[in-house]
Amino acid sequence: MSEGTVKEGIPFRAETRQLLDILIHSLYTEREVFLRELISNASDALTRINFEMLTNRDVVDPEAELGIWITTDEKENTITICDTGIGMTREELVENLGTIAHSGAREFIKAAEESKKPVSEIIGQFGVGFYSAFMVAEWIRVTSRSYKPESEAASWYSTGEDSYTIESSDKTDRGTTITIKLKEDAKEFTQEFRLREIIRKHSDFIPFPIYIGKDQQQANQRTALWRQNPREVTKDQYEQFYRQFTLDYQPPITYGHLSVDAPVQLYSLLFIPSSPEKNIFSPRKEDGLKLYARKVLIQEYTRELLPDYFRFVQGVVDSEDLQLNVSRESIQSSRVMAQMKRAVTGKVIDMLKKLAKEKPSEPAETEPAAGEGNGKAPEESGYAKFWKNFGRYLKEGIATDRESIENLAPLLRYHTLNHPDQLTSLDDYVNELKPDQKKIYYIMGDDDRSVIHSPHLDVFRHSGVDVLLMTDPLDPFVLMAMDKYKDYPLVNAAVEKPESVADAEKQDEKQDAAPDETALPEDAVKGLIERFKTSLGERVAEVRTTDRLIDSPARLVDKEGSLNQEVQRAFRLLKQDFDLPQKVLEINPNHPIIKQLSAQPASSEISGLVIEQIYEDALLIEGLHPDPAGMIGRIQELMKAALK
Repeated sequence: MSEGTVKEGIPFRAETRQLLDILIHSLYTEREVFLRELISNASDALTRINFEMLTNRDVVDPEAELGIWITTDEKENTITICDTGIGMTREELVENLGTIAHSGAREFIKAAEESKKPVSEIIGQFGVGFYSAFMVAEWIRVTSRSYKPESEAASWYSTGEDSYTIESSDKTDRGTTITIKLKEDAKEFTQEFRLREIIRKHSDFIPFPIYIGKDQQQANQRTALWRQNPREVTKDQYEQFYRQFTLDYQPPITYGHLSVDAPVQLYSLLFIPSSPEKNIFSPRKEDGLKLYARKVLIQEYTRELLPDYFRFVQGVVDSEDLQLNVSRESIQSSRVMAQMKRAVTGKVIDMLKKLAKEKPSEPAETEPAAGEGNGKAPEESGYAKFWKNFGRYLKEGIATDRESIENLAPLLRYHTLNHPDQLTSLDDYVNELKPDQKKIYYIMGDDDRSVIHSPHLDVFRHSGVDVLLMTDPLDPFVLMAMDKYKDYPLVNAAVEKPESVADAEKQDEKQDAAPDETALPEDAVKGLIERFKTSLGERVAEVRTTDRLIDSPARLVDKEGSLNQEVQRAFRLLKQDFDLPQKVLEINPNHPIIKQLSAQPASSEISGLVIEQIYEDALLIEGLHPDPAGMIGRIQELMKAALK
């Protein structure tokens, strides 16, 4: 008997013993990952022999089919995984199944102690996948024959105790056979339907056939679409994959196919769903991308590949460079993940820019034909649909990640004073600037319908200068993070006049203009201001006239030294303890209502009602009125007076 045929007992290293204790005695939420890991190892072995035979046909069984076979024996409670891969010699069995340098055990133990994740979720990241089989095994036997014609087969056996044995074997065909005696509470893994379910979830895209049962039916059906040349994949194939992936039968708003070799090799298929609401039937119950390493699922929900504000994106990422055996390579793995994140994030931004450029807004595919209208406006699609459903995520990104502003700001969309019925980008706004305009103006409010009537916009309407209508609760946070776009400052229209109007007024001041004979006399204006002060009391900090109003009788502005409106709105939205500062009431002495009010006796009942209504109208338009319904009684009194 030669030395290679002797049955030999070999003790496990200390770290491996500790590793087995963690795997065998800890509680797991997904013991099924052991099958994923063994299939992954078999796939790697098949890939290696496939590569070897490109230049070397002097191997054992050169005509053997490259595949994986899984059989079970319910009576014996065993499961067997066979492959026709590159195989292992006796020395390689010892090296691969009992040596720390190849198992990554030391790093796994450290991660298991520090990570809050279930141990089963981090197995694949540390190259200790083979040992995961001890979660379900009473014993494991690995029998292997190397591809090298002169090699001898060997068998490795362990119960997960302090040592393992290795002996010669009479196996003549190339490859590896792993037989597992299952624990009593792991009998589910002898059921073929359960094995198919696990393969569909974790190993459906393995490039080699996986056969199940005695009838040898192939269990992995789909191809890894993301690994194909994007020019060879049709729109229907992308949408079919998306339906299978999400069980969402509404087509995605858009999708992107990424295949890069540098600085990191990765393949990715990304989708933006039609709605932020998760489909009730969707298997994707959490945010995050599916992460594969060489077509093997490593992590079901991976949020480290995209910034959090892109958490709505669904899809898969697959990399050849993702290190699963990170012994002495943990820093390198972190760098690879960071490179992958940059590449995937850049792809999502490119997808959105392309969608915005090519399909800013399209008629819905379900739009009724002419003469068959149902009275409903056609549903938005293209980028308009994306913005309606996901625009807030982009605003969240700007508000929480200042480094994202440059990439995300061009994707912002707003209704504007001059274009209230369409979405306008900041670039669109800049392209329509007046010749002497060097600022981007915005107005904040509670909704577009009310803010568009804001008295602050009087001079902008008459000058033709456009104003962004910012009515989303997140807009104040965007403005606090982004005070300019490119070289154009973002300016509150409630605070500053358009440059053209301000310049024209300065020019008028240099000229001796004829007095306006219709204007109220100065003493009448002073008397009117006193009447407002008397009526409103401490509800306002001050009453004064303004030349900023044209079509409106009055407006409310902040007194000097107050917090800016963006901060005030942010406090209000966060429901912080914050008392709004007293406002200054500015009146338009040239407005017909103000002139007629001046003609009314100060003691008249109608005079008091009108002053109160002017003030509360200003509160209402600013979104500050505490009780809008409380105005009804006064409005009815004014109606009675008007009818007299």
